[in-house]
Amino acid sequence: MIVIFVITLVFAGIGMLVQSRLKSKFKQYSEIGLRNGLSGKEIAEKMLRDNNIFDVRILSVEGQLTDHYNPSDKTVNLSPDVYQGRSVSAAAVAAHECGHAVQHAVAYSMLGFRSAMVPVLNIANNFMPIALSVGMMILYSTGNRLVLMVGVVLFALATLFSFVTLPVEFDASNRALAWMESKNIVTQQEHDGAKDALWWAAMTYVAAAMGMLAQLLYYVSLLSGRKNN
Repeated sequence: MIVIFVITLVFAGIGMLVQSRLKSKFKQYSEIGLRNGLSGKEIAEKMLRDNNIFDVRILSVEGQLTDHYNPSDKTVNLSPDVYQGRSVSAAAVAAHECGHAVQHAVAYSMLGFRSAMVPVLNIANNFMPIALSVGMMILYSTGNRLVLMVGVVLFALATLFSFVTLPVEFDASNRALAWMESKNIVTQQEHDGAKDALWWAAMTYVAAAMGMLAQLLYYVSLLSGRKNN
């Protein structure tokens, strides 16, 4: 149990380091302007057109690194730095989010699976913290494992969601990079920078998924440990 707890802390630390590295990379590439002078919005518009997608809106949303694609209303949501930016990082993020739009248009199975999980996950997230905290108190005070088991099942769903997210994110980046290269949107140096930035973005999802798995194993070890006592 102690080993799993230490592993959980290690992954939490790795997650913070990766997130810090990601911010550093995006700052670095945000200072490198694109040769073609296109903004993130214009990059997104072109990628959607090139993929024959005409029913997706491109919106500007507040915040930093808040960029996302919403399949429910078919919108590519870009932060101001990306929407207005004319840098390597802006191009990488805009194309990546449009990669999700392409996934949606071609009915990419993992995106469909991930989207189908969202309503269930929203319900699970509402009850999971309560079930885990109350369940642990009941476990240690009475030995009853039922409530904690419910919390662990809900946490397992969230963990599964984090792993399902991985192929979705990697595939969106691959689609973005392939499009930028095939359409000569960026120079080779700009392409390498975009690839590096997207790789670090993907690593944040990997670190988060591994961290959740470590936490899940910790909760399972609590159940197993009490059961064997």
